[in-house]
Amino acid sequence: MPYAAPRAARPRRGALAAVLAAGLLGTTVLAPALLALPPAAADVLRVEELAAPVVEAGYPRRTVLPEPAPDPGDAALRLGLTPYSDIARRLNAAQAGSDRVSTEVVATTATGREVVLVTLTAPESLAQARQQATMRDRVTRLPAQAARDRGLARSYKVPVFLNANIHGNEYEGTDAALRLVEDYATSQDPEVLETLERSRIHLVVSMNPDGRHDGTRRNSAGFDLNRDLVTATQPEVVGVRDAIVRTQPVLLLDLHGYVNGTLVEPTTPPHGENYEYDLVVEHAYPNALGMEEAIRALGHDRADGVEPTQIPLRDWSEGWDDWPPIFTPQYAALHGAVAHTVEVPLRVNNSASSLPETELRRRAAINTDIAHAAMTASLDYVREHRAELLAGQIEIFRRGVDGAPQTPVEEGLFGLIGPEDVYLGDYPRAYVVPVGAGQRSAPAAARLVDHLVANGVEVTRLTRPASIAGQTYPAGSYLVDLHQARRGMANTILGAGTDISERVEAMYDIAGWSHGLLWGADVVTVPEGVRLSVVGQEVDAAAASGSLALSSAGWRLELEDPADVRALVDLLSAGVQVELLDDGAVLVPAGDVAAAQAVVAEHGVALAPAPAGAAGDPMGPLTVGVAGTAEELWAFGELGLDVVPVTSAALDAGLDLEGVDALYVSSGLSWRDLGALGRAELESFLEDGGGVVGRGGTGAGLNDALGLLDVDAVVGRGDANGVVAVDNADSPVTAGATPHTFVYAPLWFTDLGPGVEADQTYAADPLVSGHWRADVDGRGGPDAAAGQAVVVRGTDAETGARVVLMGSEPLFRAHPKGQYALVARALLWSSLG
Repeated sequence: MPYAAPRAARPRRGALAAVLAAGLLGTTVLAPALLALPPAAADVLRVEELAAPVVEAGYPRRTVLPEPAPDPGDAALRLGLTPYSDIARRLNAAQAGSDRVSTEVVATTATGREVVLVTLTAPESLAQARQQATMRDRVTRLPAQAARDRGLARSYKVPVFLNANIHGNEYEGTDAALRLVEDYATSQDPEVLETLERSRIHLVVSMNPDGRHDGTRRNSAGFDLNRDLVTATQPEVVGVRDAIVRTQPVLLLDLHGYVNGTLVEPTTPPHGENYEYDLVVEHAYPNALGMEEAIRALGHDRADGVEPTQIPLRDWSEGWDDWPPIFTPQYAALHGAVAHTVEVPLRVNNSASSLPETELRRRAAINTDIAHAAMTASLDYVREHRAELLAGQIEIFRRGVDGAPQTPVEEGLFGLIGPEDVYLGDYPRAYVVPVGAGQRSAPAAARLVDHLVANGVEVTRLTRPASIAGQTYPAGSYLVDLHQARRGMANTILGAGTDISERVEAMYDIAGWSHGLLWGADVVTVPEGVRLSVVGQEVDAAAASGSLALSSAGWRLELEDPADVRALVDLLSAGVQVELLDDGAVLVPAGDVAAAQAVVAEHGVALAPAPAGAAGDPMGPLTVGVAGTAEELWAFGELGLDVVPVTSAALDAGLDLEGVDALYVSSGLSWRDLGALGRAELESFLEDGGGVVGRGGTGAGLNDALGLLDVDAVVGRGDANGVVAVDNADSPVTAGATPHTFVYAPLWFTDLGPGVEADQTYAADPLVSGHWRADVDGRGGPDAAAGQAVVVRGTDAETGARVVLMGSEPLFRAHPKGQYALVARALLWSSLG
């Protein structure tokens, strides 16, 4: 949360919400110290009771960055652009020569490179910086009051966020940002000086330094960082996410390439239903026009290969939407920012890489000019419209705190807005994440709460049992009141989402997501109109979730969460003689109390008493061969499993599968691509009892080629994606699985042969949220998938190999964490063939 004070020094959630139950916030959350007070006293909150946020320094801060040695292999050098090794040198020089420049490292990549946030602002004393933080806190905590505060309107330095190089081989935003830093460090232009006096400009110079150095779109772990914002698996994304939450920008630019002419958002429909689009677009479109004019003023035209600027809202009907919160600008909009993606025009990567160096440098120089023009035009817009931008952000937060309905964007606005641009969401009153007996995974609930807090969402932990909408929740459960500033962020994470299949023909990227449905925790929706009266405390982190029951017969480990799988790996590594039970749970023997206590403490898992006489199949350490995507390999790392990467090329080069217990196949391995050596190794693996878990078309294709399970795979529409409802059989693979999963290019299985079990099937009405239509011939839609098998299991009659096939995406971009254990259970079952 922005500049969080120590918990003891902050106002109790009860005090804040109890007052605003009378009209400002709307929730009665009575802290214990207030219970003895008369009602009138409990309903009073004075502004001065708000504790000042912690700020340890003013500006400038002059953090000296380590300067790496020059690297002639840096991909930026060929383009005449700044290599990673030179970024720190230039920033150190700017700090040394100016009192307006400060740097901080917000993330370190897997390879050790640093993601640096630069702050440009006029000097501030420590007292002034604390005053700014207090005003920022008031904007979110007491927005109605902030809206009336003339001193705040006059003195608050509105934050602006400029993000560059999130895709490593889209280079020029970095050089434009460095130019801006160096210009503003010493400029005496009155407009620049005014901007620095009344704003803070925060710049991420290179969000993906590994990709920049290597000339790749993705980071060194193989992730597209601009698909990771709402889940934040990668350190680079965590650092930038935290910076956005902390700085609370009124405007954000994310610099990309390459679309010719330069693409400047706002977007086409559909528009995200969890942010206040009317307040966003009223500035996003005029700012886009200002950027367009600044780019035109550079004088680059078709003779240079530069086409006129495109603004999707104005120039396109659909296909470049702002629906999912996975992109940086759309994520920032959930924090009250007017936000844009800007795509510079002239390609210098991929297909253009073979061009002469002189041409690449010419293009890169033009792109840098255009990126710089977009930045400076936006800063001009902030300077000229500072009061309106601040008022708009405050109003976004005021609507949230008051529980006000969204306001539809005005049809006819700018001569562009039509009914196709009106997307409104219905917010519930609250969400409850219950804990205790009878609830799903405790580690999943704790992880979900920590994720909410990291995203700036206010979460209250009940200190007494509470009755909410006719249901009683025990102390320790978590309440997320949506009468709060970041209600859009909270609803994005916890809500089920929306099926928008009928509203648009196609989407730019995914259309459905839900941490509430896909992370494995129980989440209960409290309808709007319910009055909340609870005793609790706002939390900075979830409480410890582990528990160890008294038992003389050993314990059951349910394997419902990644934490459970990591606990199993630790037990196996410690030599504990665990057994896999018929229902897919794990039996931990009673004699290993110390090991059981260790995994409970380390991973927060719950070990329940095992029934007397329970027994299963003995297990040893599991080694998994993974032929999958980079994101899937990363997810296996989260599970703690010992992984051997497998590809067709590696098998043909002599990769030995002898030590592999089970093989996960989703990409990069096909029978058709294997030579004689690779085919022989794969056949030998199966004959030796190795198991196979196949996902998607690649897994199903390998199953068909090897003749393992007698099933037919049916492929749905290729761009269909979203959260789907499923029915789970009581099997060793799907017992305990969540009732929802994620699909992209969904697949299902029909005509199941003898011995093939349907462990998971699509529900009668499968699509919960996302975009899934039938193909033009009427096939491949959700109606065709309804009731069909999405996970099947069986044993190959010839080799005895155990096989599981999946038509879903349980590890998609490392997002649906509640599905990880499903994959682990499938691998464990298949490995015991």
